[in-house]
Amino acid sequence: MITRRDLARFAVARSLFPQTTLLRAVAKLGFVQADPIRAPARAQDLTLRHRVKDYRAGDLERKYPRLPIEEDFFVNYGFLPRATQALMHPRAARSKWTRVRQRDADDVLAFVRERGVVHPREVDAHFQHGRVTNWFGGTSSASTQLLDDMHYRGLLRVAGREGGTRTYAVREPHEAAPNPDVALDTLVDVIVDLYAPLPERSLGELVAFLRRGVPQWATRRRAALARAKERLPSASEGGVTWLWPAGEDPASKRHVIDDEVRLLAPFDPIVWDRRRFELLWGWAYRFEAYTPASKRVRGYYALPLLWRGEVIGWGNAAVIEGAVQLDLGYVRGAPPAGIPFRRALDAERARLATFLGL
Repeated sequence: MITRRDLARFAVARSLFPQTTLLRAVAKLGFVQADPIRAPARAQDLTLRHRVKDYRAGDLERKYPRLPIEEDFFVNYGFLPRATQALMHPRAARSKWTRVRQRDADDVLAFVRERGVVHPREVDAHFQHGRVTNWFGGTSSASTQLLDDMHYRGLLRVAGREGGTRTYAVREPHEAAPNPDVALDTLVDVIVDLYAPLPERSLGELVAFLRRGVPQWATRRRAALARAKERLPSASEGGVTWLWPAGEDPASKRHVIDDEVRLLAPFDPIVWDRRRFELLWGWAYRFEAYTPASKRVRGYYALPLLWRGEVIGWGNAAVIEGAVQLDLGYVRGAPPAGIPFRRALDAERARLATFLGL
């Protein structure tokens, strides 16, 4: 019989694999969600620092141009192996371009092909597309919006970043996957491998999120979910059906949990699924960066605090006068007693400082 404790240990142990190279870590995870907020670093960097040996903030951005990984939409926007991204293309967007939009895209594509790699301001200066209203009511460069759209449709790829801004190159087209169902099953397996063990309902929601990654297969997702439920191992705990990859055992004694304290990114695979989080650790964690300050419970960018396989609290990290400052909160109102926790917390603060280059 599988217990909540088994599932929690399994979730932590399988995600926090031994530290490896950046490329191998991205391949092992399958997908790393991106977020532009730095508090004290971007989410992708905070996720990778626990899994990549000697990782420093910004390493992914610096090394990206030399690695076979891509920025793209999957279940969210982030980084994934090039081979996985290829399964989602050619991507058929849900809306068709107007003739004018198609003409602009053709002109920009020719411009990028001639230049090799372009920054959005080069495209804007050359074509003077003007400004448009963006999705949140403000205005942005029409050229930037067009480049984003072309990237989503697979005409361009992100070549790298300059000062945090994406630069683009032509993405050469390739043939579609010969069997869409096999490709879709592979993408579902990436989801399961990243976020397992998964409550059945969460798996359904994540498969639905693939509508951004593979809109051309919208009518195939329901069948893909049914196939996943048939082939994946599962068990019931507390009235919830849990699923995980074939060949793994949540109750195995081989899942070893270390004594390290870890501050996790809000989008770290261990804590990403808020439903699973509450089922495994008994309290509700919410990302509050976009919540009005007066309504925040745990802080602008609270990082879940993991220790010995349990998420026992949260911390807001800041760099003040060249040192890492942590504002910590605990579910039980106080930190665990004893020297081991205090030493582990000091070690995590030191690792965070090194990661930030302090």
